[in-house]
Order: sequence, then C-alpha cells, then structure tokens
Amino acid sequence: MAAAAANGFAASFPGAMADSNTTISYSSTASSRSQLRMLYSPTRRLRALVSNRGPLFTPRSEFTYENSKALGVSALELLKTSAVDRYTKAKSSIAVIGLDVHTAPVELREKLNIPEEQWPQAIGELCSLNHIEEAAVLSTCNRIEIYVVALSQERGVKEVTEWMSKRSGVPVSEICKHRSLLYNKDASQHLFEVASGLNSLVLGEGQILAQVKQVVKLGEGTAGFDGKMRELFNRAISAGKRVRFETNISSGSVSVSSAAVELAQMKLPKSSYASARVLVVGAGKMGKLVIKHLIAKGCEKIVVVNRSEEKVAALREEFKNAEIIYKPLSETLASAAEADVIFTSTMSETPLFLKEHVQMLPHVGAEIGRRLFIDISVPRNVEPGISDLETACVYNVDDLKEVVSSNMEDRRRKSMEAQVIIQEELGKFEDWKDSQETVPTIKKFRAYVEKIRASEEEKCLSKMGDDITKKQKAAIHDLSMGIVKKLLQGPMKHLRCDASGSRDLSETLENMRAVNRMFDLEKETSVLEEKIRSKMEQAQK
Repeated sequence: MAAAAANGFAASFPGAMADSNTTISYSSTASSRSQLRMLYSPTRRLRALVSNRGPLFTPRSEFTYENSKALGVSALELLKTSAVDRYTKAKSSIAVIGLDVHTAPVELREKLNIPEEQWPQAIGELCSLNHIEEAAVLSTCNRIEIYVVALSQERGVKEVTEWMSKRSGVPVSEICKHRSLLYNKDASQHLFEVASGLNSLVLGEGQILAQVKQVVKLGEGTAGFDGKMRELFNRAISAGKRVRFETNISSGSVSVSSAAVELAQMKLPKSSYASARVLVVGAGKMGKLVIKHLIAKGCEKIVVVNRSEEKVAALREEFKNAEIIYKPLSETLASAAEADVIFTSTMSETPLFLKEHVQMLPHVGAEIGRRLFIDISVPRNVEPGISDLETACVYNVDDLKEVVSSNMEDRRRKSMEAQVIIQEELGKFEDWKDSQETVPTIKKFRAYVEKIRASEEEKCLSKMGDDITKKQKAAIHDLSMGIVKKLLQGPMKHLRCDASGSRDLSETLENMRAVNRMFDLEKETSVLEEKIRSKMEQAQK
C-alpha cells in the first residue's frame, strides 16, 4: 500500500523526475541521502519542472521504492526532496473560477452553464480531482462560478478549468481568455458581494440571494460541500440578508425580469405599447416575474406558453386584474404568430425559436415594425440569427445593460453603504477560517503524545512480565491515560478559539506556532500531504 501511495503520488506530478539517462547506485543510507540531494539540486529540479517525460523515476533508473526501504529512505523523504515539495508545503486555498456577464458573452456562458439539478453531481466530480477538497457551483443566467477549496492553488485551478472544458466542449484557451480568478479573502469577498446583489447586472437584485441559498440547500448532504465551503456560503447568505435589511439597496432596484420588460418598452413605439400583443414562454420564477412587471406597466392581456397549466392557473389567481391565457408547448409557434413581443425564460437546452420558423411567421403591424424577442434564458431559447431577418429583432440578457447603465451614481452610493456590512461579515469569516489552522496542530499534538504514552505503557508492561493480571493492565492503562488527559488540558485550552473572546485569534495562533516549534510537529507528515496521498490512493483503486 505504501509503495502504491508513493508511486501514485509521484505519477501525479510529472515534473518531478530524474534525468532519463541517470543510473544510481548506493552503498549506504548516508550516501543515498547525499546523492538524492544532489539529484534534486535547483538546476536539475528546474529542468524537471519544464519537462513532462514521465514518472518520478524512469525505467532506466536502478533506484526503486523497494530499494529505498532497504536503504532507510522513506517515500516521504523522497517526496520532500523532489519538486513535489513546492506543492505539499503550500496551504489549501479558497478559489473561485468564474465567468459572468461582465467578462464573457452569453454564447460562451450558455455552453458552460450547469443546470441546478446537476450541481450536486458537479460537486462530486470536482472533488474527485486530485487537488480539490471541497467545491460549490453557482450557475445562473448571468454567471457560472466554481468555488473550490484547493490543496494546491495552481494545480487546483488548472484541474477545474480542464474539467469545465471537458464538460462543455469549450477549449481551455477560450475559458482562460474570459475567466476571472480570485483567491482566499478576495474570493470570499466576491461571493459576499454576489449574495448582496452588488455584482449583479442590476444592483440589489433579489433573485441572486435565493440562488445562493439554493447552493446550500442542494449542497447539504453532498460529500465535498462541507467545512470551509458550507461556512463560506452560509456567511455569504448572512451578509446578503444584512445588506438588504440595513440599507435601501433593494428599493427602486430592478430584477433581470423587470429590466427585460423595460427594455421591451424602450424598443416599442410609445403609441403601440399599450396595444402590443404579448407572449411569455415559461411560467417558472423568471416568467412569473416578467408577468408581474408587465401587469405593473399596464399590460392587461398576456398569453403564457408552458409545459402544464397548473402554474398558469396559479398566476390567474394571483393576478386577477389581468387576462392570462394558457397555451401548451405544442402551440408555441402558433402563439408566436399572434404576438408582437415574445419573452422567453425556460430551462430548455436547445432553442425554441429557429430562424427558419420565425421567417414563416406573419408580419406584425406597421406601427410596431419588427417582432421583438426578449430572451432572458441561459442557454438561450431564441436563435440569435433571427435578428438577421427584416421582420424580427432579438435581445438577450447581455442587452439589459442598456436599461441599467443610467443610474451609475446611485449604484456607487448604495454599494459603498453595503461594503461596510460586507467587510464586517468578511472579517468574521476570516477569523473563523484562521481559527481552523489550529485543528491540524491539535490532531498532530494529540497523536504525538499518544504515541509516547502507548510506547511507555508497553515498556512498563513488558518489564512486569507475564504474571500481570488483566486488572493490573487496565489500571496501568487508565493511569497513563489520566496523566496524559490532565497534561493536555492546558495546551488544548490555549490552542482552541475562545468563544468568550477573552483570548484573541492572534494569541491562539501564536500558541499553535509555539507548540509546533517545541515538539517539532512540522516535521511530521503534513495534513495537506495526507490529503493528497489519500486522493492518489483512491484514484488508483
């Protein structure tokens, strides 16, 4: 098992290797360590890192893991003298790999989109990657963001980007061109701003907070959405709630749906807005909001195409002052033929309106000129080539910027108010995250003391001979355990965060460093190494 772990570990870092023409022979343990240090000198290590020629030791090398056992050189020592050292000494990082309405066009976002029902599966796939410990997915019409706790920052981001490419068919180079990368505190702050509606196309948008909550709801019970990731999203939800409750960021703000209605109003001639025939395709959350804002703007008759009539019937009950007519999906094109303005907001993976279909539809009245398609779905429901027709015009979520660009000063002022709250919540999360640094030290210290206790108990029992009774053995064991427990009370108290606040975080972290120095705990296998090694072993099974 140890050999497999070592070989799997080495194979995962193709840059960590010896020269293919190197033949090594050893006469003693001391000389072997000396030669290993020479083999992995900075010059040779640099050469190894820029090459990609195979595993840690090539077939031409006479040195193997089995040889190393005879020489007294452990797999861990080999690991620490190789280029892998630069990874295993790094701390795990929170990272976000994101593409949104500000950095990537809708054509790219729709290819990368991950439907809500697939988020748990995506978390599982991400956490199966070698350097990803935890993960979360936030995929909406305006963004696709992957949040991870990476055991190695550089390797983790590379693996996630390759996973996104493999899943979507989008080349890695194209993703890298449009993605944004944020780490640790910057990544956390970004999520807090997203949940607060500061990063939305429309400032203060309420729907995004519901989507962040959905990440937590779907993530509960999913392996890989725990620890730091769950705490990060829960804290982001708290920040989003506070911003909305303590500032007026949501007052007068618009959602994507209301911006879509305003865009249609801007594009229609004023004289025809009241009489325009309206069709809404999709009666989900977004469709319902579109209908709500249409009615608020004075629209009295709306045709709704949906998979079933149940949701449309509920809309009729809620909006009794408007005439809401249900049509099944099979009548989508027939309903479009009788509409001047068409809003689409469904979860369909393929377009509902194609160019060849729309060009066969009858022309709209001369007053309106061209049939309007307002598509707020991602993936898009309306084929963009329809805009090439003289009879139709298509707008998507990226075109909503035109609606919201006029209130920049108001956005800036509200954002400043919200940032005060976000920084407070961010500080609380960072303190919690820093406090988790002591957990590995506590575990290592307990293991270190237990090792000594067990060894001394065994020595004592061996000296007492075979005549010792079970009762005497139990008494000796209880004695050793009691001594250890009492001795650990003080150190453990000072290594844990003090909920009462009488001891601050900096003091706790200093205590942690002191214990590490006094007992040489840093020389033990790091938690990070153990996690990576475990992942390699699982991958080989």
